[in-house]
Amino acid sequence: MNLKVLILPGDGIGVEVTREAVRVLEHVSHKYQHTLEISEALLGGAAIHQSGTPLPDKTVELALKADATLLGAVGLPEFDNVPPEKRPEKGLLGIRKALGVFANLRPVRTYSSLLESSPLKNHLIEGTDMIIVRELTGGIYYGTPRGISGEGAGTTAVNTMVYTRAEIERVARMAFRLARGRRKKLTSVDKSNVLENSQLWRKVVTEVAGEFEDVALDHLLVDNCAMQLVLNPRRFDVVLTENMFGDILSDEGAVLAGSIGMLPSASIGEQRESGAWVGLYEPVHGSAPDIAGQNKANPLGAIGSVAAMLEYSFGLKQEAEAVNRAIEFVLGQGRVTADLKPAGAPATTSEVGEAVCSAI
Repeated sequence: MNLKVLILPGDGIGVEVTREAVRVLEHVSHKYQHTLEISEALLGGAAIHQSGTPLPDKTVELALKADATLLGAVGLPEFDNVPPEKRPEKGLLGIRKALGVFANLRPVRTYSSLLESSPLKNHLIEGTDMIIVRELTGGIYYGTPRGISGEGAGTTAVNTMVYTRAEIERVARMAFRLARGRRKKLTSVDKSNVLENSQLWRKVVTEVAGEFEDVALDHLLVDNCAMQLVLNPRRFDVVLTENMFGDILSDEGAVLAGSIGMLPSASIGEQRESGAWVGLYEPVHGSAPDIAGQNKANPLGAIGSVAAMLEYSFGLKQEAEAVNRAIEFVLGQGRVTADLKPAGAPATTSEVGEAVCSAI
């Protein structure tokens, strides 16, 4: 195959982890005799520095032409106090919207070699293997009206959570399809005891479940789900939820994996005629500017995102599995960065990338 991939290194450690992810992608492409066509563009703070905007038109143009897009991370402290429309994160929301990626898939798996890296007790997390499916283009992050108005004691901030039936149906169907290929269990998470928005969510998900009679559906309120993730994470297979709840819960999953640096993600849109999915792939972690440029960052989330890209956007399941097996092998060898608390001296970012390539 010809793999046409856009690289968006972004900010902070995004540049370093993306470099290793690309190294792995190049290695896999060579080993399995695929051709790789890579382009690179700016997003986030790096884009603001060079063009004055977090999402340049050129970046959108290249993303729409690519088969898949790999992102590092966005965000820099210097932009923490600027208006939301001028922050690096606005570029991330914009590229998701431009690509029409509506479902964020975040696998959370506990590796036996990393049990000691989690602050939770081993017997609670051992065997955890779930995918959190987060709706990505609706909800409170995009709803209008929004903004801050007024002065003094009367200053008012407004955000609006909005979902349509169609938005809920499409992400629910994707989650049910994933569950059908796994352990056939789906947990839908909402706050239907107080939010009308969640009442519609629960109603529509229940209706869509009728199309997937082989998949068991249960519902959890978001506060209970947050508790169950740390008390009994093995109960979950596929977790489906809306945008803001998914943002929070999937980051909680980092506690189960041992480090937020371990978590990959795939943001998926419509299916092309070829059967591949439009996709934006990125590790869950942020830009971590405090360690940027020090060759300390864990690249395994970014490398795992490459595995997801190979599977979802290119349908290359054998190649994706080769990357995932290599990650597991490297973890077992203890060739890991400091965040995973290795027994010996921690490996550098580039050493971990090299080790994964060698293990493929």
